[in-house]
Amino acid sequence: MSNYYEILGVSKEASQDEIKKAYKKLAFEYHPDRNPEGTDKFKDIAGAYETLGDENKRRDYDSKLNNPFAGNGNMSYEDIFHQMFNTQKQNPFNQRRKAAPDKIVKVQVTPIESFKGSDKVVRYMKDNYCHICNGSGGEQQSCNTCGGVGFQIKSFGTGFMLQQIRTACETCGGKGYTLIHRCYSCVGRGSKPISHEVTIKLPVGVDSGQYLKLVDLGDFKNGEYGDLVIQIEMISQDGFEKINNDLIYNLYLNLEEIKSDKFTIPHPNGDLTMVSPKIFDSSKPLRLKGKGYNDGDMYVKLNVKFERTT
Repeated sequence: MSNYYEILGVSKEASQDEIKKAYKKLAFEYHPDRNPEGTDKFKDIAGAYETLGDENKRRDYDSKLNNPFAGNGNMSYEDIFHQMFNTQKQNPFNQRRKAAPDKIVKVQVTPIESFKGSDKVVRYMKDNYCHICNGSGGEQQSCNTCGGVGFQIKSFGTGFMLQQIRTACETCGGKGYTLIHRCYSCVGRGSKPISHEVTIKLPVGVDSGQYLKLVDLGDFKNGEYGDLVIQIEMISQDGFEKINNDLIYNLYLNLEEIKSDKFTIPHPNGDLTMVSPKIFDSSKPLRLKGKGYNDGDMYVKLNVKFERTT
């Protein structure tokens, strides 16, 4: 079981603010955009803060750190395996809420790319941290209105009806500081737009409406990088379509080709030969069992195309 406290360089008694400051310092130092050789270290740092940055997860982690087998009564064998051998189950939707929002980029994928699980180069614009001011936006001063905490407590009513709510500080906008001198390079934003690209491995059978999350490859905001969320959009290409797990191909034949005994059908794994049906009916697609995505089928839509001479 990894010692997350050692990874972040803090004691077990460290406050949440101390843990957050340690994480930001290390994440800034080892982020792949700044230190390409620090990728593995960056992943360890992010994983440590994922747990210690959440009070509930930290409490559970502390109990397991003292007794690795505590509380395993309701755990599955898979959970115990991951815990014993220091591995993590991936769940991109069960993560700490970041200060930086997700960046959503729509990516078009062809049926063939989905079938093969191809590598896909994604190019997009992202806000990268400013090297001149190190992402601070300039010289900062603690906000006098909120005392640097970023929020204010407002009270309503009196006596037993007294209610208090916490709102973002109107002076600093919830940042906890104001800029005395803005950075000349980023004009106080702390980041600058750049063109960026990343190569992703498409899962086999990926389809429209699905999302792929890439941690810390989004915009730099509020002192950290947000995540990049790839939104898949399936498009038709070269006569191929994708419907759920079925691969669809539109075959166009002229009047002479209709008389043939066999048809050659292109397929991502190589051309297929199909016997011509005795009754040619373009309203009924021909089925090739098991030739689609995963356990899906392939359907060939027959289309007649010819040019009239008169």
